[in-house]
Amino acid sequence: MPTEREESGSGAKEGLNVKLKPLDGEFSVCLIQSLDQVDWSGDCVFLSKTDAELSLVCESAKIPPDALAVESGFRAFRVEGVLDFALIGIIAEITRLLAEEKISVFAVSTYQTDYFLVKAEWMDRALEVLREHGYAVG
Repeated sequence: MPTEREESGSGAKEGLNVKLKPLDGEFSVCLIQSLDQVDWSGDCVFLSKTDAELSLVCESAKIPPDALAVESGFRAFRVEGVLDFALIGIIAEITRLLAEEKISVFAVSTYQTDYFLVKAEWMDRALEVLREHGYAVG
């Protein structure tokens, strides 16, 4: 009898259809006060603005000098390909698998795909866990 997870189409079976690509370099998550000193030349720069904060994810070498707070030492990987908005549970399943291994995740989504940041010392283990659950890493 299939479990609820198997019936919903998520879990290890879904991982078989998802390819993950590790990104080069180290990333930092920053609390910033303005966009004035943001270096937009990096391959991956993520900005979030709410009524309470302005946050930036960037290559560690490109941290704005006026950043208010910085957490460095992240590595990143992305889900390859364009993800349809109808797909359900990609972020939930990846973060669940890593959480079970006590690996903290910082997730960022774009219009087309998802990105995951983990502390550098956990990157190899994170990718190993995901491979074990059917995700292609390359």
